[in-house]
Amino acid sequence: MLWIKLRTWFKGELVGNDSFGNQYYREKGKETIKERRWVIYKGIPEASKVPAEWHGWLHHEGERPLPIEVLKRWPWEKTHIPNLTGTPYAYRPPGHFLAGGKRNSATGDYVAWNPYEVKDEN
Repeated sequence: MLWIKLRTWFKGELVGNDSFGNQYYREKGKETIKERRWVIYKGIPEASKVPAEWHGWLHHEGERPLPIEVLKRWPWEKTHIPNLTGTPYAYRPPGHFLAGGKRNSATGDYVAWNPYEVKDEN
């Protein structure tokens, strides 16, 4: 991590920040196709914390990151959230032992398959 901070200090040029507080850098100097681009995460480094507009820029899909105003948001689109697996905020379905361990009883509409039971196909 120290190496990345030193490289950022000496060779990095801040391009911008996202809504999560992550900072995006490019290598100082003229812009080229092979320029180095990187992100310094705020908090725990987790790649799923990179929103779509910055993901494209990091992967050289554009010279500049897309402004949020330009992105067309559909009414059904949710705001970007990082992957919460392994955190206290992760989704736990009913019956999960960390969510209380209780689930609804079976409704009785399920019948297990029995290989020895012969059904009449007609």
